Amino acid sequence: MRFRPGPSRGTRERNLRRAPGQYVVLGFLGAVAVGTVLLSLPVAATGGGNGLMAALFTATSAVCVTGLIVVDTATAWSGFGQAVILGLIQVGGFGIMTLASLLGMLISRRLGLQSRLTAASATRSVGLGDVRSVLVGVARITLTVEAAVALMLAARFVVGYGESVPRALWLGLFHSVSAFNNAGFALYTDNLMGFVADPWICLPVTVAVIIGGLGFPVVIEVLRQHRRPARWSLHTKITMLMTAVLVPLGSLFVLMAEWGNAATLGPLSLPGKLLASLVQGVMPRTAGFNSLDTSQMSDGTLLGTDILMFIGGGSAGTAGGIKVTTFAVLGFVIWAELRGDPDVTVFDRRLAATSQRQAVAVALLSVATVIVPTIAITLTSDLDLGDVLFEVTSAFGTVGLSTGITAGLDPGHQLILVVLMFIGRLGPVTLGTALALRERQRLFRRPESAPIIG
Repeated sequence: MRFRPGPSRGTRERNLRRAPGQYVVLGFLGAVAVGTVLLSLPVAATGGGNGLMAALFTATSAVCVTGLIVVDTATAWSGFGQAVILGLIQVGGFGIMTLASLLGMLISRRLGLQSRLTAASATRSVGLGDVRSVLVGVARITLTVEAAVALMLAARFVVGYGESVPRALWLGLFHSVSAFNNAGFALYTDNLMGFVADPWICLPVTVAVIIGGLGFPVVIEVLRQHRRPARWSLHTKITMLMTAVLVPLGSLFVLMAEWGNAATLGPLSLPGKLLASLVQGVMPRTAGFNSLDTSQMSDGTLLGTDILMFIGGGSAGTAGGIKVTTFAVLGFVIWAELRGDPDVTVFDRRLAATSQRQAVAVALLSVATVIVPTIAITLTSDLDLGDVLFEVTSAFGTVGLSTGITAGLDPGHQLILVVLMFIGRLGPVTLGTALALRERQRLFRRPESAPIIG
């Protein structure tokens, strides 16, 4: 027998750079499979079993940190089942932050990180030291935020709602992990509607959602350069700018649209309305918690929420959607074209043409990913178009907000949402990476021409 040596280290690194998305997809598929098996066990359910589809749907929703459910998390799953869901949320959130950060190092000359992360991005390589830096950084941020929010929530559950200390700690931990990872799972049948006017519950959850949705590279850079924002990287500046714009605009939109709705904001006091609108303005960044009854919102509010869910949050974080950087790049391109500028300039930096093309590709493919399933489900059911569009957008954006139709969908339609959640969680990351890594140099350019536009 002849000895055949395995691939060299250089070959393995080239293979990783060539198809990094494959490793991400396989890892998340494995997590979904394990979660489905565990949730299919009789011990995971309170009534002896919730069925394979419920287990698959819930496992996918947890790993993809979405929050859509087909059975009530608070009553249909046992303590073991809820612990499995919590573990899947943590694995999914931690995994996507870590993997997205590492993939970003493969395609970006600079993410704004320092030390070995900067060196790795400059050389377009990921070594063991770089992986360790990312893992430690993500773990430190994750544990710090989750622990702080869990303690605040637990204290409130004890003092304000009379829960026992063990129960309060469990509730605090579950909702803290779910919030930071932008999952939206709650251990209450009405989600956070029972705490709509309680700032001690809603504000810690909202802050955790925002931090998790910013992305690991942004959080690290802001912490290290918080006194010198002028030195932030372009990615961090765009992410922080869009967050500062979309959060208040989204909250103001909900406040104005639902002000007189007797089923949502109407009965609340002014402070209650402000708090509820803030929560509902932040959650479409793909968190999925709701302190108002989404099914009772007006059609205009649902459509506006569709747009916010489609945009999503920051890259390399727990948020979904096409990401705020993609949306911002498209906006800057349009602004430059309206002004007649030959270059797209952002914060005194000329935006690379490759970034512009990638943003267009991600956005248009994402639009198609939402429209096709919406048409398919609408044609094969008696459901309202607005409700279907909301549910599909929520699944693709890994948000978890729902008008309440998910549990009533037939298995085929629920399977469509399962696929959408998986695509929405990994699609923009892997697609963006693939587009960047496929960039190649040509030694010639063909003659230029232009069709009539518009």
